Amino acid sequence: MSFDNKTSTQDQAQSLRTSTTEQHSRQIFYGWWVVLASAIGLFWGVPITVYSFSVFFKPLMQEFHAGRAAVSLAFTLKLIAAALCAAPTGWLTDRYGPRRVILVGTGMFGFILLANRVFTGSIVQFYCFYLLLGLCTGGVGPVPYGSLISHWFDKSRGLALGLTMLGIGLGAVIMPSVAQTLITRFGWRTAYSILGALVLLICWPAVACFVKEKPWDFSSLPDRASAKTDGIENGPQGLIAREAWRSRDFWLMACAFTLVSASVQACVVHMVPMLNDRNLGMRAAASGSSLIGAAVMIGRVGTGYMLDRTFAARLASILFAVSASGIALLLLGDRTAAFAGAFLVGLGLGAEVDLIPYLASRYFGLRDFGKLYSTLFAGFALAGALGPLIMGAGFDRTGSYSGPLIGFLLALLIATVLMTRLGPYRFGPPEPDIELSKKSENYTQELKIQTEKPCL
Repeated sequence: MSFDNKTSTQDQAQSLRTSTTEQHSRQIFYGWWVVLASAIGLFWGVPITVYSFSVFFKPLMQEFHAGRAAVSLAFTLKLIAAALCAAPTGWLTDRYGPRRVILVGTGMFGFILLANRVFTGSIVQFYCFYLLLGLCTGGVGPVPYGSLISHWFDKSRGLALGLTMLGIGLGAVIMPSVAQTLITRFGWRTAYSILGALVLLICWPAVACFVKEKPWDFSSLPDRASAKTDGIENGPQGLIAREAWRSRDFWLMACAFTLVSASVQACVVHMVPMLNDRNLGMRAAASGSSLIGAAVMIGRVGTGYMLDRTFAARLASILFAVSASGIALLLLGDRTAAFAGAFLVGLGLGAEVDLIPYLASRYFGLRDFGKLYSTLFAGFALAGALGPLIMGAGFDRTGSYSGPLIGFLLALLIATVLMTRLGPYRFGPPEPDIELSKKSENYTQELKIQTEKPCL
């Protein structure tokens, strides 16, 4: 009789496991809806103020009777403000959660765009307008979204981050054309107002409806909508910020990402004049910039996919070496080599945005992830603002891009070596076989207790 009860218990456990697995396989894990909403949020954020700025360039010059340097100063001020606000954004994300930071930041961002006429009466007021946008960029940028996705995913974290950051890549391709159409029909001020209204009518509701804070708030685990377990209540694990800031791995990452950001961003910003100097027409030179945009999107999705299947530090060193080879091709005088170099540089830019949050989560955990990620991202942003200035200053002094390109080539090679010095993960993805066996044991024990209860 006991043998029959034991057999019946095992059969019921196997049946429950099978039915639960089939039920989960038919359902889309809610985290992927969070990824979709996050991609939409990023699409309506950074691309409006960064990748579409060149479209507003000439109308702003005509409006304020200002030169290129004066108009460019607004963009520089915005980047500096965004970099300085990255660390506070990370602290707020850890303190209040990414959802609140995103909703508040998106709302402020949309309202400032909508009310741009109040801040754009003169060139000085326009500087204030872009400074305000820079202060709000933290709420619509990668820091809170990266923290959000890292909490929802573990084994598929790389792919999820890559698909999320694809929103910025798509915005970089689509948003300039949208902005140009609006400027042509309604003028630049109305174009900003329409974009702000779209942020409030499309982006904010999508984020409010679909973005949920963390999976364990709903008795779920990262990567799957599983039943409640004892480990969920403990929340995310990891180093506190002070411990991470004192670690060797943190400073290896910070130095590497800073060197790569300055090098790659410098090449991206100066790509069109660099190609135009080689007797290429403006249309052909602009195609090189479009090639970078395509490479960025490929780099984001491809890097995210590979991060879940290979050691991230090794992948980073390979990608940084690829970017270095792209700069080496740009040093050559051949046009074909220059276009190939542009593509390889774009791959490096797309990969770095995925690598920063992934490596931070694997080496330092999620306990103070917002603070650590935002610190690394602040260095990335500041270096991205200084790199183009260094490139331009080098050209003004020598009349050639060769000197700065050689310096950035060496910087990328140093970053490649720094990535090889990182040790193993401290907070790596869980072993699926161990998880499955533990879950099976829990099912079996629960059913055994139920079947052993006396019948009344």
